[in-house]
Amino acid sequence: RSALIRIPTPRGSGTRVELRSPDPSCNPYLAFAVCLAAGLDGIQRRLTPPAESNENLYAIAADLEAQGVRRLPASLEAAIHALEADRVVTAALGSHVTEQYVTGKLREWEEYRTQVTQWELDRYLVTC
Repeated sequence: RSALIRIPTPRGSGTRVELRSPDPSCNPYLAFAVCLAAGLDGIQRRLTPPAESNENLYAIAADLEAQGVRRLPASLEAAIHALEADRVVTAALGSHVTEQYVTGKLREWEEYRTQVTQWELDRYLVTC
């Protein structure tokens, strides 16, 4: 249910890999470019992939860190900072695309951050 990369069985000469992470609202060209760059970086550096997991990660959410599963950034702001710090992704995008993308996403974050949500109104307005 929650695997980032899935390699279906049976495996053999026709094995395929499913990349299940890009959000449908993403730019597919940028998403696949950075995914390919990250994969090539792993091959070049001879990184060993982590052990496979066939568990539903939603069901074991409390134990993820204990099992060595790292979480994705919890906010757009944290994701922007992670992008800026990632040399493989920024190199794949190039400095111009990275700068423009980060600028746009920081504007988006600021717009989001300054909104009063319906949840906040429901939660706090009734207590006034």
